[in-house]
Amino acid sequence: MDKDKQLALITKTQSLIASGDIVGAEAALVELADTEGDSALMVVLAQLPPKDILAVIREYDNSKESVINLMVTPDQFARAVVIEKQYKDLTRTHLRGMVNSIIFRDDADPVEFVTAIGDLEGGSDALADYFEEKWSRIEAFARVGTFETVEDDGEMLSENALYGQAYAKPRLEQDEVADRDWMELAWILRYQCPDLFIEMLLVLRAKARAFEAGLGEEEEGDEIDDKFETGDTDRGKATPAARESDEESAI
Repeated sequence: MDKDKQLALITKTQSLIASGDIVGAEAALVELADTEGDSALMVVLAQLPPKDILAVIREYDNSKESVINLMVTPDQFARAVVIEKQYKDLTRTHLRGMVNSIIFRDDADPVEFVTAIGDLEGGSDALADYFEEKWSRIEAFARVGTFETVEDDGEMLSENALYGQAYAKPRLEQDEVADRDWMELAWILRYQCPDLFIEMLLVLRAKARAFEAGLGEEEEGDEIDDKFETGDTDRGKATPAARESDEESAI
């Protein structure tokens, strides 16, 4: 595929996304893969800004496989995930759907994907959003190694205690929670990416405190900054998220 065709397709795709025709944009990319091959699609995806990749992959349909979701790389996916909050989807439905559909795809290494997310500024925050509705069960998992809150006495482990048991032996094996959903992702984070799991949990606690205090989305951000600054961690500093002047244009 020559550069002129690439540029024309990129322009067409971005125009369709900007106009809200996500189905049309995905169809154009699928047609490219069908006619020119997966390698041509990967070249085009590499040139699309994160906001446009996000616009396509967040509209997942679990009844069919999307060639875009199958081809997106960990780095591309991570950069899309950290800006997903701009959609202000308070239910987190799209976030959970696209995370599950991509990091648990058959050829994927979930650790590679979550590591890429954690290495970006805002990555721990995005993961905390993913687990937002499961906070009490994540706390139970951090404390006792199972998701059953009945085993938990409600006392949260301190940050030092969390790091102290970061490498504890699992009480549950991965195949016991292999649901390709939040339980399996929590298991992977705790036992294969323990530092990121703790970062995520500290952010999740700050979000829970903000919710209980009746703070909105913007005030919640201030609460998190006061309690735990992801940007101050080694992971948060690793790779600042790409910032584009028109990042919100398609949102």
